Amino acid sequence: MSEDTIRLVTIGRMFHRRWRVLAVAAVVGALVGYGISVVFPPRYTASASVLLPGQWEERELLTQVDIATSSVVLDRTAAGLHWSGVHGTDLRGKVSAKAADGNIIKLSGTADTPARAQRLSDRLAKEFVSYALRIAGGGTSEAVSAPEALRKQVRATNKRITELAESADPGQSVESVQARTALEKLRTSLEEAMRKLDEADPANIMANMVVMGPAARPTEEAPPTRIQLVVAGALLAFLLAIVGHLVAARMNRRLRTEAEITAALGSTLIGTVDVPDERGAHRAEGHGKRARLRRLLGADTRWDLPAPLRSRDAAGRRIRYGRVCARLRGELPHARRLLLLVPEGDEIALRAAEQLVAEAHGDPALRAVTVSLDLPLVPDRDTESGALVVLSAGSWTAAELTGLAEACADGGHEVVGVVVADPVRALPERSTGDGPDRAAPVLAGRGQSTGGPA
Repeated sequence: MSEDTIRLVTIGRMFHRRWRVLAVAAVVGALVGYGISVVFPPRYTASASVLLPGQWEERELLTQVDIATSSVVLDRTAAGLHWSGVHGTDLRGKVSAKAADGNIIKLSGTADTPARAQRLSDRLAKEFVSYALRIAGGGTSEAVSAPEALRKQVRATNKRITELAESADPGQSVESVQARTALEKLRTSLEEAMRKLDEADPANIMANMVVMGPAARPTEEAPPTRIQLVVAGALLAFLLAIVGHLVAARMNRRLRTEAEITAALGSTLIGTVDVPDERGAHRAEGHGKRARLRRLLGADTRWDLPAPLRSRDAAGRRIRYGRVCARLRGELPHARRLLLLVPEGDEIALRAAEQLVAEAHGDPALRAVTVSLDLPLVPDRDTESGALVVLSAGSWTAAELTGLAEACADGGHEVVGVVVADPVRALPERSTGDGPDRAAPVLAGRGQSTGGPA
């Protein structure tokens, strides 16, 4: 797993090298969102408001909200709509109620057309008011007759108070005035108590419930609309593509540093060389439909590797190749012939090997072969004094390189060193003659020598 910190430059590199893949992912996500919008037809939502007069506590309003969406109200609403095949249970997911500020119950209905949504909301409000009034006025005969009996008693009491006031001493004595005043206060208290009793009667409160006008016909679709589904699908697919790239890069086990490469091969680093990164040199091989599709999308190139550094000139690159050959002659004076191993599919390493063969001039003689790291097979030892591995960084895992080292041991070869090839951006050459990078001989097939005689 790569432990590199994900930085903005990494995201920028991804956008620059994989913009086609990200664009295709966004288009696919948009098409999926459009398909979902076709499967699920557009919906419209209309709302009606019911005002509850008087003083209401929060829990009482919540009770009215539950009543508005109860099965009884929904069944009555479905029966009043006379929609074919629509029952109260079918409306449960299409209606809603909530308590708003000012003792207002907001009722909403959702349907496939604006007219049906408006009709559903109006009918729901009507049935809610009717059922709430029925609940408030309903009950036993005793509960209904008790308030009326109390009113009769109050009327009788008021009549008796009037008679007592008339029969009192008509004089202006203190006692008579106090008696009449007390009787009038008693009359006033009874009338105030009855008024409060009438106001507290639930039937009277429910009778004053008001539907605040018909529901307005909706002009726009209820969310999620088709545009919202398309945009959400494109955005989700785009983000998933980015996350997928980052996870793949995070889980990448390909070795990038010289220390990791030499440790996997169990050898030492001879040197690093520069290879001009020509167009297509670092692309994955393949000629089938899948390969053509990858090239079309730009997915055949590595995006997680940093951009190649700029090379000075061909002379500077040739000096580095010469230094590698000099180190081979200095550190391995008895190695007159070496087996040059290049992983199959590593175009950068292949070109570096060609240049090494050209720069060695037969001292030491290099027999270059390509080896598939899927099932590595190295030719048996002949006259070689060891094997020299040429590869590019960030292309192979530790398991693959360990397998290559084991294949060398099976063939009787000792890995005497490693040469790492780094891609660079070469400046255009002004000279018309063949430069040192163009004088490389053609690399032979697997197991065939390309160097000079031993």
